Amino acid sequence: MFDFGFSELVVIAVVALIVVGPERLPKVARTAGHLLGRLQRYVSDVKSDIKREMQLDELKALQQQVEQQARELESSMRGEAAKIEADVNKTVAEVKSGVTVDTDRTPGTEPGGPAAVSDTRPVTHIAGGPATPAPVSVAPLSDSASAGREPAAVPAARSEKA
Repeated sequence: MFDFGFSELVVIAVVALIVVGPERLPKVARTAGHLLGRLQRYVSDVKSDIKREMQLDELKALQQQVEQQARELESSMRGEAAKIEADVNKTVAEVKSGVTVDTDRTPGTEPGGPAAVSDTRPVTHIAGGPATPAPVSVAPLSDSASAGREPAAVPAARSEKA
């Protein structure tokens, strides 16, 4: 605060002793000390208030900057989401326009051509599905022949009339 050296303090003390007198000097020194302490506390309070105000201003500026960046990020994210949504809708529209279902066609016929000849053989599998095995029947064995053995599987005979 003030820059006093030891020699200046000694000069001030001698002048105060001569002016005030030795009887009242301790009381004046005590009062001067209290006033100096109050002055120092007041100055430190003012400094801390100024520092807090500066920090508050900095925090407000930082808060505004963060809010601005958040708004920019939100707008860019919304823009990107809109672009992606538009691309998805465009792709869906292209797929819908590219895929046409012909419900008037009958299975086994080509558009504009004659009907295909149907096969009279039994179907053992469906196109695109899993294959199903042909039916199997088990022929009974005699009691003496079945001792210790399992019955043999015999394929069922197909009844095809030609």
